[in-house]
Amino acid sequence: MNRWTFLPRGLLAAMTIMAASALMPAPAQATRVKDVAAVQGVRSNQLVGYGLVVGLDGTGDGNNAYTTRSLANFMQQMGISLPQGVTVQPKNVAAVLVTADLPAFARPGQTIDVTVSSVGSAKSLRGGTLIQTPLRGADGQVYALAQGSLVVAGAGASAGGSSVTVNHLNAGRIPNGALVERTVPTPLLLGEGVTLALRADDFQTASRVAAAINRAIGDGTAQALDGRTVQVRAPRDPNERVAFLASLEDLPVELATPTARVVFNARTGSVVLNQAVKLAPAAIAHGNLSISISSTPQVSQPPPLAPPGAQTVVTEKADIQVQQDGGKIIEVEASAQLADVVRALNKLGATPQDLLAILQALKAAGALKAELEVI
Repeated sequence: MNRWTFLPRGLLAAMTIMAASALMPAPAQATRVKDVAAVQGVRSNQLVGYGLVVGLDGTGDGNNAYTTRSLANFMQQMGISLPQGVTVQPKNVAAVLVTADLPAFARPGQTIDVTVSSVGSAKSLRGGTLIQTPLRGADGQVYALAQGSLVVAGAGASAGGSSVTVNHLNAGRIPNGALVERTVPTPLLLGEGVTLALRADDFQTASRVAAAINRAIGDGTAQALDGRTVQVRAPRDPNERVAFLASLEDLPVELATPTARVVFNARTGSVVLNQAVKLAPAAIAHGNLSISISSTPQVSQPPPLAPPGAQTVVTEKADIQVQQDGGKIIEVEASAQLADVVRALNKLGATPQDLLAILQALKAAGALKAELEVI
């Protein structure tokens, strides 16, 4: 009798994938399926909560209305009632928002990291302790409870009216600071198959992922539905499905050539070009225009025999200078490699801010073979 008949179908499919991937020669620039796609529905969930940080060294919110009310409500829950008309001024307490990401398949009793950020006028959260804070999901249910001592990567000091601050003191983290209390169900084990969602929208990559799965398992196992979705038939048994997906993620797939793109960050002035960017022959003339404005205060005093009521007047004298550096025409040769594109752009001697205008002009002239994206 054939010994393979004793194996479950899902396990047999997983072993078939592993054997096929071992015998299959790795293509050039190949990567794994798990690097370009993820199982749809298997994701993390965002949690948020409102709490109080205590134990600060006089750097708390002070006399903020919501911090005072929150502290009074907490003390009342602990069985402490303040006399009528008595208010607290919590200089050692700060109101904070607590955020966390609940990973997929997280079970009750596991711990996750949390981030704590001040929402009031606290000067620093360094040395503080977060008291028990419920973390809720988008549905309003409590999924975790956070508590613990904050880790703030910063320092600050002040003396004589001067202060120095290193890094940011109004936000910190608590490693393993939240205890999971509720599980989020996932659709992994539902239906006859699973859906792979590509991390980038690309029809060629989706087609190649489906082809790699069909070569390893059999025709008709996977089908590319669009440029981001691949439908895969999988075993129904939970254990078999997990083993099937574990082997599926290790299948090699050849990456498609990425879309040529230039990304410009308008806030920092950063310019990033990917390997597919190309330049056609062009001629560029670039000149810098600089404007400087200086202001000089001038004092006008009244003469010695001025009438009563004459006052000294302070006026500002503004001096505006405009300077334009001479530009020269530079010929840019056709470039098929990213290193050649970088060398051609460096010849211009332009700043990153000027580089965006140059790239836009090259794109309009048809010399830049790439998409421009401003973030």
